[in-house]
Amino acid sequence: MTPQDIAWLSAVELQILYARGETSPVDVLEIFLGRAHALQPHLNALVLTDETVARTAARASEVRWRSGTPLSLLDGIPTTIKDTTPVEGWPTRNGSHATDETPAVESAPVVDRLQKAGMVVFGKSATPEFGWKALTDSPLQGTTRSPWNLGHTPGGSSGGASALTAAGVNPFNHGNDGGGSIRIPAAHTGLVGLKPSFGRIPQYPADGPFADVISQGVLSRTVRDTALALTVLAGPDLRDWRSLPADPRDYTVGLEEGVRGLKLGLSLDLGHVEADPEVRALVAAAARRFEDMGAVVEEVGPLIEPLRHSFEPLWIGSFATRLRQIPTQLQAKLDPGFRAAAEKGMAITLADYARAYEAKSKLTRDMALWHQKYDLLLAPVTPTAAPAVETLYNSEAFPRWTKGAPYTLPFNLTGQPAASMPAGLTASGLPVGLQIIGPARADALVLRAMRAYESASGWTWPQAKVMETLSHLPPQA
Repeated sequence: MTPQDIAWLSAVELQILYARGETSPVDVLEIFLGRAHALQPHLNALVLTDETVARTAARASEVRWRSGTPLSLLDGIPTTIKDTTPVEGWPTRNGSHATDETPAVESAPVVDRLQKAGMVVFGKSATPEFGWKALTDSPLQGTTRSPWNLGHTPGGSSGGASALTAAGVNPFNHGNDGGGSIRIPAAHTGLVGLKPSFGRIPQYPADGPFADVISQGVLSRTVRDTALALTVLAGPDLRDWRSLPADPRDYTVGLEEGVRGLKLGLSLDLGHVEADPEVRALVAAAARRFEDMGAVVEEVGPLIEPLRHSFEPLWIGSFATRLRQIPTQLQAKLDPGFRAAAEKGMAITLADYARAYEAKSKLTRDMALWHQKYDLLLAPVTPTAAPAVETLYNSEAFPRWTKGAPYTLPFNLTGQPAASMPAGLTASGLPVGLQIIGPARADALVLRAMRAYESASGWTWPQAKVMETLSHLPPQA
């Protein structure tokens, strides 16, 4: 098997090769590091690579596989951590000049669990400043680009993770989602992206702008890899009082049970979102695949009122809190879009916050009642395919509330599990995502539907358009 073949294997396929002795974590890491270095000048997806730490972990994993004692089925699989998340010994820069190179003194629970499973963490992936937007560019790191088309964004805020995964650097990469930051980049790069139920994977530190809505997860190329990762990552942590009680479930069990008999609602606009006609057509066609598999799919009426009036105080008020923590002399170096939103948030009052939380509770209740009739909700992930890298987020041309995250943010507010699956390609060759949303804490049901759709869709990696883009990259001096 060639290095090019190995680059596109899933974690499940790699661990089978490890068990057979047909390759090793050490050899696989070198292949992935080689790809990461070759693609970094073009994609700008990594902010830090630590080859010494990674090679030490890979050698230890190789010993375990040779002795038949792997720590998990993910032992020896290389991965990265999004640079909003602390890793002990590495700085957490958040894409911002307002941070420094001080190493983190402890790792987040998500990092601890991946490392305890034997995964080889080799670096940190790019994010917009403080993860504030659904594109990935930052004052500190610059612009991250999509392996589908270098002129387009891989989405955000987990855009470094999506670019790495879609470029065949490694099977999956950590991301987190406070308004669509796993699902949006997954949609823009043709990946599998599950935002688990709020609290399913503990969040620590839990004092950032998105503490009440963020979920940890991964961006992968297969549903089974996603299920393996969730099995390793799920469970409470004493540092996060919001984390859900222990549920020692293997999320790979039941993946093949299908969707026959389930009742699904399809909403192409949630009642107010205007998606591009191509997006609507691709998502509608993708939803009909569930009918072929024995589910009932019904188009449903308006579900959710426009979000801005009720929820902008939570968004810009949280940014204002972050801005107050940044020394005045550093504020001029901030992303202008982030700074403008944060300065506007300075006027948010406690009464504004209270009204927003009341609306959040009502939305959660309304969706819980809706799910008494429907098992799952289907919708687009984004109104458009991936925008150009020059796009100014939350500008008049690309407002957050109508273009950025109108389909994804509602389900951060409610805490429901929601996922992106590839729905097909636009005429210009860019991916579009189908969103699958489940009732509260029904992660296993969402994964089951994801796997059923995956098996019917015929979407496989590597994708021809990505291979064409990568084959035409100019060599670096």
